[in-house]
Amino acid sequence: MLDHVSIGVGDIGRTKRFYDAALAPLGYACLSEGADSLGYGKDAVFYWISAVERPVAADDKSGLHICFKAPTRASVDAFHAAALAAGGRDNGAPGLRPDYGPNYYAAFAVDPDGYRLEAYCGEAA
Repeated sequence: MLDHVSIGVGDIGRTKRFYDAALAPLGYACLSEGADSLGYGKDAVFYWISAVERPVAADDKSGLHICFKAPTRASVDAFHAAALAAGGRDNGAPGLRPDYGPNYYAAFAVDPDGYRLEAYCGEAA
């Protein structure tokens, strides 16, 4: 259904350091890099990040978040740890979310610009 998602940030260098660390455990890397833009994905860019004059204001009550598919539960754990170590903040520790499904294993973090992120694995343990 979706081809890509784009967000705007205030500090592209800080953002690159964060996403390089947080997305690596999920198997994603920076596939495109310009002076004011970054593109992350596995085989092709799915997640675009641009330096902009007015990034969307962070709003913890908006319900907006971006969920990245994770290959394993261990990679969800590693995403969460890397996101926090790279300057993100916790928004939900790794674990099962039985309200979402019997094998819904996820972790939640907030990036340095306030975007809420999730890593999710639906595989059984």
